[in-house]
Order: sequence, then C-alpha cells, then structure tokens
Amino acid sequence: EQLVESGGGLVQAGGSLRLSCAASGRAFGSYTMGWFRQAPGKEREFVAAITWSGDKFSYADSVKGRFTISSDNAKNMVYLQMNSLTPEDTAVYYCAKRYGSSIRSEAYEYDYWGQGTQVTVSS
Repeated sequence: EQLVESGGGLVQAGGSLRLSCAASGRAFGSYTMGWFRQAPGKEREFVAAITWSGDKFSYADSVKGRFTISSDNAKNMVYLQMNSLTPEDTAVYYCAKRYGSSIRSEAYEYDYWGQGTQVTVSS
C-alpha cells in the first residue's frame, strides 16, 4: 500500500487549497480514508475521513463547514478541499488508510500513511 499526497503550499488567510491523495495497492474490500494534520510541537490530529463507499464521512469540529472530503474510487484518489483557511490550519497534512467500514478519528487505527504535504497559511 502506498499513499502519496500533493497539493500543499503557501496561501493567504481566507484562501483555498485542494489536497489530493493517490492510493495504490489493494483497492477492494471495505476501507476508510482519512486526513490528519500535525502542526509543529503538536500531536497529529484528525481532520476528516470518508468510507470507501463515500456514503459516510466525518469532520473535526475545527474544520466543519470549511473543509470537504471526497473520493474517486475509479481513480483511487481522495481529496480534501480546504476553504476559508486560517493560520491555525498551518500543518503537515497526511493521508491515511485503514481497512474496515467504520469511520475512525484516532491515528493509531490507521494502517497506512503518506509522507505528508505542507500547508502554510499566512496572515
């Protein structure tokens, strides 16, 4: 299993970015894809997750209404559309995958991780 994130960068407060995660490896069976982030000096935190069927998703309270997670199973891609960004959203964003059909928000419950992509929001 390999996950590769892209789309990070520098953006001004109020701006938008779209992160992408390309997944390779086993594509069948039930799985959940998640996005996490880690700011300097802080623990990795849950951002959003979506089931393989796309019918269940969850967001951290801090991003609700601003971020949208989506997936394209035909392309083995997961996306995170981030709008109304603030400096507090600055972090390395990670894509993660776990097998199972339940949404989980704890990092230890995910089995595979990408290398991360840096998002920096300037004030």
